[in-house]
Amino acid sequence: MSEIAVSYGLPRAGLPAAQTLRRIAEAALRTCGREAALSIRLVDEPEGRTLNRDYRHKDYATNVLSFPVELPDGVPVDWIGDLVLCAPVVAREAIEQGKPLQAHYAHMVVHGVLHLLGLDHQNDHDAEAMEAEERRILALLGIADPYAGETR
Repeated sequence: MSEIAVSYGLPRAGLPAAQTLRRIAEAALRTCGREAALSIRLVDEPEGRTLNRDYRHKDYATNVLSFPVELPDGVPVDWIGDLVLCAPVVAREAIEQGKPLQAHYAHMVVHGVLHLLGLDHQNDHDAEAMEAEERRILALLGIADPYAGETR
């Protein structure tokens, strides 16, 4: 079984429960045939903006940041990294995109876990593969296709 730590850097009212976030991340890992350790942190816009600026050199808060880790050989923990979800950005996007908030959180967790596992969307081919994996995992969770109606 995977180890998933959840922390909150802002008041928890209206945010997904830690148990829910763990369940989603565990489903993503299990569907990809993995067990691993990771952390998920929910933050406000100032913290999200600072992290995005300091690590990606983009001066705005974004929905999810993934910080993969490569541990030295011999370390007995399969720690794959950390996810940071910016709660106000996720909430704003859910409204703008007409998606249920909990479904959008699930999508962002799955998206972030896939980044930690090495998937990316830097080109169309990789984006299509990553989106297909997101759709597959989310469908197993009973969540609608987050890309339905979008064109590339």
